[in-house]
Amino acid sequence: MEIPTQLGSMLNGSMGPTKQKAARLVVDLASTAGSSEFVQVDNAHVSGVSVITGGHGLRRFLSDLSGDSQGTVSIPTTLNSAGCDHEKMEEMGIDYPDFLEQQFEIVHSYSELGIEATLSCTPYDRGVAPVDGIGSWAESNAVCFSNSYTSLLTNRESGLSALATALTGWAPKWGLHLESNRSPNILVTIECEMSDTADWSVLGDWIGKQIIPTWDLPWGPMPRIVGLPSASFEMRKALAASAANYGCPMLWADGITGEAPEVDSYEGEITFTKADLQERYQELAPRGKVDLVVIGCPQASVGEARETAAAVRARMELGEVISDNRLWLFMSAYNYELISGDGTLDILEEAGALVLKDTCPEVTPYNRSKYNHLLTNSLKAEHYLTSGLNRIPTSVAPIIECVAHAFDGSLVDGAAPDLASASAKPIATAKTHQESPFEATGRGIPSQDQWEVSGRALVTDVPITYLGYVNRDTGVIEEPGHPLDGIAIKDTILIYPKGSGSTVAPFVLMGLVYTGFGPTAIVNRDVCPLTLPAASLLGVPYAHGFDEDPTLGVNTGDSVSLSLSDGKVRLSVASRTTEV
Repeated sequence: MEIPTQLGSMLNGSMGPTKQKAARLVVDLASTAGSSEFVQVDNAHVSGVSVITGGHGLRRFLSDLSGDSQGTVSIPTTLNSAGCDHEKMEEMGIDYPDFLEQQFEIVHSYSELGIEATLSCTPYDRGVAPVDGIGSWAESNAVCFSNSYTSLLTNRESGLSALATALTGWAPKWGLHLESNRSPNILVTIECEMSDTADWSVLGDWIGKQIIPTWDLPWGPMPRIVGLPSASFEMRKALAASAANYGCPMLWADGITGEAPEVDSYEGEITFTKADLQERYQELAPRGKVDLVVIGCPQASVGEARETAAAVRARMELGEVISDNRLWLFMSAYNYELISGDGTLDILEEAGALVLKDTCPEVTPYNRSKYNHLLTNSLKAEHYLTSGLNRIPTSVAPIIECVAHAFDGSLVDGAAPDLASASAKPIATAKTHQESPFEATGRGIPSQDQWEVSGRALVTDVPITYLGYVNRDTGVIEEPGHPLDGIAIKDTILIYPKGSGSTVAPFVLMGLVYTGFGPTAIVNRDVCPLTLPAASLLGVPYAHGFDEDPTLGVNTGDSVSLSLSDGKVRLSVASRTTEV
């Protein structure tokens, strides 16, 4: 591996401890990805801002970086959405001890690093300037949108890997930087009308739910979709956002995106029908009174705000008004200013809606004395709101139906849904109990020289989603249907393919390591920029790239040994569990 002179200077500490840590992480990522080259990056977008997403791990890490006068970003860098609109805290009714103080601390720490506090999860939606060049973006919806619909090239970075690149200006040349990797691996045929933006959100989520663990998707699911009609900006945004819930960094849609490269075969071929669309709407339909309607996940475009305002105005003309601010619309500050100038904001506020900036639905702590059933038009919002991040029953409907519920929360009779009573479908797994001996050889990372560790294995061939699906206080996996649901990762040798979901994952993992609820060691089957950063920065023994798949060869409960020497990791099963 040939390290550029500038990056090498950072690595040896001559540019301060902050850039040294960042350079070490960039080199670790390059080694894991098998990259022998580095690329200079034009811009970065960093995630991990809200108090409830990054949590203790984020605040402590940012505190550790403070006080370094040389520790500022090397390239233009923007910041993801925060957990509140600080000007409307009273209206939001946030009931979380010291929330505003902690949120200010986080944003201030990022600003001290030279990061522009745009507080937006839609950095691609800031006007008419083209999005291009090489980026290092850590916001799943933005990664998928930009790779799919613009000329920007970015890997699906974690908040930490994007920050490391922002500080150094360099990234490993790997993954989606290479044209050979930018090709579809799933073929999706559409056999139904897709007339509403919410339909496109449902589609992206549906594709993610069809993934089978045995499919070889090294960069995540990257579908080619045929049969879609022409699409608005809002439709494209909704599709990318919900597909990104399941690790999709890029997609193609015939007639909407650039032409998909031809491939010899697909890992899977699936068909989305009218019945599939209707079934999902039936599953997601509101049951019982809706306490709050949230629109804008990802943060609403001007078009979504205008569509919401049009639906609101139709009810206002009947003399109706939204009571108790039961409709919240989330926007970037940039788009908030645009609708302030064209009258859209006035219509929404006159109707009784609360229009918020700098935050988004999934990272807001809701007051549970008031809100226990939400309605949204976004499957991205539903995915995280129902997770352990907020754990609020959430229904989904098109914007016009959302607005109807905002005006009248009693459109549906009966009790509100209860997440605890929901029967989750088991997530597909290819694991079977193994009894024969197992040994495998893999690799470590350059920042770790030598270690030995042994202990009880916790194993799955299904990706782990840290944000929302691993309890950030206890380390218990809380994802209904997941093979490891209800099991703690504490003091285990944790073996899994890779992380999925939000790019804030490493901050959750770091928090668990800081508090003693993390794993003893981590083994990943695939390249995982969502897991490696935490292990690299906190010195958790980390291994990857094995010659035999450890997610299938090791059982949960097996006693295993791992050792790193000369860059090689040896994994062996000392004794097998009798559990099946």
